[in-house]
Amino acid sequence: MELFPAIPLAAWQDTKATLHRFAQIVGKIRLAAGIRRNHWWHVPFHLTGRGITTRPTGRADGGPIFTIDFDFVAHQLVVATIDGRAVTFPLYGQSVASFYDEVMRALGDLDAPVDVDIPQPFDLPDSGRPFAEDTEHAAYDPVHATRYWQVLSQVNLVLEEFASGYSGKISPVHHFWHTFDIACTRFSDRVIDQPSGNDPVTREAYSREVISSGFWFGDDTFPQPAFYSYTAPEPAGLAGEPLLPGTAEWVEQRGSHLAILRYDDARAEPSPREAVLAFYQSAYEAGARLAGWDVGAVACPGGVTDPVASS
Repeated sequence: MELFPAIPLAAWQDTKATLHRFAQIVGKIRLAAGIRRNHWWHVPFHLTGRGITTRPTGRADGGPIFTIDFDFVAHQLVVATIDGRAVTFPLYGQSVASFYDEVMRALGDLDAPVDVDIPQPFDLPDSGRPFAEDTEHAAYDPVHATRYWQVLSQVNLVLEEFASGYSGKISPVHHFWHTFDIACTRFSDRVIDQPSGNDPVTREAYSREVISSGFWFGDDTFPQPAFYSYTAPEPAGLAGEPLLPGTAEWVEQRGSHLAILRYDDARAEPSPREAVLAFYQSAYEAGARLAGWDVGAVACPGGVTDPVASS
């Protein structure tokens, strides 16, 4: 299929709003039942051949181990345990309230109940409304849901290719349910002193110096899909650094700067994949150079660090 097919926010924003809340419900289950990893790496979804997954969740202590998968081909949610039992139900025809009820019932039927802390949206306009009371968000267009997963899958592999060139500490490529983006983050060893008022989520996410690269589908503050990169903390002069391709730019947001390559601009390039890789590399090099990273020491072109194999 076409690389980077069209996915304008306006065409599917109602479905996106519903899916985002579905994802937050399942993500909060993963947060409650998973094993904590540094920088919240245990929380995001990973891509599958049919959708996205929590990965196996639980502990190897004799208790239940389960996965929750969104299947965007058959358009159903699959809750399964390692003893072979499973409960499935359709994604379409659900409000957020009915979806929440179905998920919790499925976990109970599989003897894997989970208590969700703060069972309401995170950082969304209706964050004060419990999932169980949201009958407003109930749009689900299967065509757009499949397109969302297909775009995620393509961007996932471009980010995997970009990630292969770095041998330092680096996150998996993963899909965050709170912001509904997909990203991969490179880390330096520099510990960051943060303001005492920072919330626990931010403190853990940015306890080390990072350069993050990703893609999001757009929202009310930036209503179009785009590839992005940022360096945190932001070094002085970053927004003056050149970016590739020529349509990429630095955008000020919440007091810092994002490198942005709009999705439609990437689609218009002779080679969209090469344009996105060049964008990520130019933004990374700008941030790393100004932050004093030893770029050469952590480079591993093609994913190879063995000096014999790379010679």
